[in-house]
Amino acid sequence: MRGAMSTHSRQAVSGLGAVLGTITASGVKLDDFKHEVQDYLVAELPGTLHLPERELAGAISGISDVANGGTTGTGRFLLQKGEVEEAVWSLGKGLKAGDRVLAMRVNGGNDIVVLCKVVSAHA
Repeated sequence: MRGAMSTHSRQAVSGLGAVLGTITASGVKLDDFKHEVQDYLVAELPGTLHLPERELAGAISGISDVANGGTTGTGRFLLQKGEVEEAVWSLGKGLKAGDRVLAMRVNGGNDIVVLCKVVSAHA
């Protein structure tokens, strides 16, 4: 009885959980599944983006000078600390074929959700 329950439990949870995969031109190929999955979901993280005060250097052009002519040059810009409400980080827009990803099986293994891109810690 115990052996049968253990076997049924293993079968029930096999194919569930997190798995590594690779984005392809038309889907995602999971490391532990031989077929490409074309119908998958991608995590999207809505929220408020907090930006610290920071200073950036860059080019400036098109600003009118005293004689109403355009001026160009370089400058330093101080950006105040602030928040961007209703910001959304859309992971799917940043993925491309060949990217390694962490995916999660949900809904009894019927759906795949790509959670993030994974990279080497030594890259």
